[in-house]
Amino acid sequence: MTENITTWYLQLLDQSDFTPRYLDDEQLNIVEVKIKDFRYNRFLYQLVGEQWSWTDKLSWSDEQWLDYAEDENLLTFVAYYSGTPAGYFELKKEPQENVKIEYFGLSPRFIGKGIGSHLLSCAIAEAWALGAKRIWVHTCSLDHPSALNNYKARGMKVYDTKVD
Repeated sequence: MTENITTWYLQLLDQSDFTPRYLDDEQLNIVEVKIKDFRYNRFLYQLVGEQWSWTDKLSWSDEQWLDYAEDENLLTFVAYYSGTPAGYFELKKEPQENVKIEYFGLSPRFIGKGIGSHLLSCAIAEAWALGAKRIWVHTCSLDHPSALNNYKARGMKVYDTKVD
């Protein structure tokens, strides 16, 4: 018998609902990838997603990755801890001033250190800086057990749930 997968869709509509949680750690830096290279996005996707069964893009060709990662509406930010990629997030600018947190996560060795709350706070702040009126994301029961709570703790509200 296969286990059902639950997907939660969350959104943030008002900056006053945003509850950031930042770390004060000089070794942690969040950097926007200004020179796009689809190979780096693929690397980050595999680094972060392997443990959570992110498989939808593993079979993509270089051309598909290029079209995705080098799209002008996709922004990639990487968390470096002491120079090592610790995690990343991608923001996708959409119509009607929506910004989707396309991918978000940490490398396995950096989970459980409070970096996830910091990184999500940075993702949301960057989305507001892009002029977002609505920030949204989806997560599922295959993701880290704290993922849903992290989104909610930053002020995001569930607006839909699907079970497959």
